Amino acid sequence: MTIELRSWSPGDASALHDAYASSPDLVNQFGTAILATVELAEEFISKQLPFTDTSRNWAITTGGVAVGNVGLSAIEWRHETAWAYYWLSASARGRGYAAYALAAVSDWAFARGLFRLELGHRVNNPASCGVARRAGFMPEGIERQKLRYGDERFDVETHARLRTDPFPSLTDTSLIRS
Repeated sequence: MTIELRSWSPGDASALHDAYASSPDLVNQFGTAILATVELAEEFISKQLPFTDTSRNWAITTGGVAVGNVGLSAIEWRHETAWAYYWLSASARGRGYAAYALAAVSDWAFARGLFRLELGHRVNNPASCGVARRAGFMPEGIERQKLRYGDERFDVETHARLRTDPFPSLTDTSLIRS
């Protein structure tokens, strides 16, 4: 597996647009944003995929092309916590990229002082659950009907990884180029 994590750049707009178009389920990952054109994708990169004190987003790349995202939001230094998330284009799924990227970003966060990382996935998304578990995130419980997409509500399983938890075997922070 050859992936690299790096910050998003305007040059990734075409790849982001293609990823968005590759799978209808990604629409939920982008909230109200519509990435129907490369120009809209470029705007999304500049406004929604930043590196700030409270939010970090890395492009998951293979062969220099962005095929997904792994990020941390709600970074809170007083309590040393953050919310983790990830997505992949349809063509990049099933290869372990998301789990590898999530484990690397988690170790990056722990090395910088965070203690607890949390994430959640719809209970009807077993692939996302598998990513979380392979990256060392342990399930903690179900939040009933937490998410709403259209007229349908979904239960969410919450997972967390602590700095003191065992490291998953696939961890390699050398992937990160920030």
